[in-house]
Amino acid sequence: MDMEKERALAVFQDKRIRRVWHNNEWYFSVVDVVEALTDSPAPRQYWGVLKGREKQLLTLCLQLKLLSADGKNYATDCANTKNIFRIIQSIPSPKAEPFKQWLAQVGYERIQEIENPELAQNRVKEYYELKGYPKDWIDKRLRGVVIRQELTDEWRDRGVVDETDFAILTNEITKATFGKTVGEYREFKRLTKPSQNLRDHILRNSGNFWDAKNHRGDFSA
Repeated sequence: MDMEKERALAVFQDKRIRRVWHNNEWYFSVVDVVEALTDSPAPRQYWGVLKGREKQLLTLCLQLKLLSADGKNYATDCANTKNIFRIIQSIPSPKAEPFKQWLAQVGYERIQEIENPELAQNRVKEYYELKGYPKDWIDKRLRGVVIRQELTDEWRDRGVVDETDFAILTNEITKATFGKTVGEYREFKRLTKPSQNLRDHILRNSGNFWDAKNHRGDFSA
């Protein structure tokens, strides 16, 4: 779901936590959790030492693909809420209890959104409003999410199921429209962080990226 991509970053005390919806629950990047709890300048090394010392922690994780700073998806140690709680017990941090409360709230919000999908869209809207984006920009952005989802559904109906195929089709649309692939356009825009959404930056200059009138006929055949 494209809305899931909009919600793929959560924030705990100004620290960004990557997450992915997998098997009907959130899975969080363990490295991001480590960084949020420890403020370590080298969270990957911290996690590497920790799981090397406590081998059982590895059994709590799944390798799931998450967006990295270079705009590509890499297999990353992830854990669901229950197992994140267990990992936290191995990390001495005064932030542990507030983080547990934050995780519980994130899970509750997701249940609400499943029961009422409009809540997810409303929360994204509130997020952009807090960042100071104008109303017309927000409306276009949310409309683009809906159009993107419709296009994704159409691709699925036509047999596209692999994430690589979705990425190829998205690259074709981007290159046909702007003369650059997604990776090239991110480099052109100097977007080096996973939190920097390419469609946000395209929208500022080019209107609605996922304009079905312009793209659907060319790439859904």
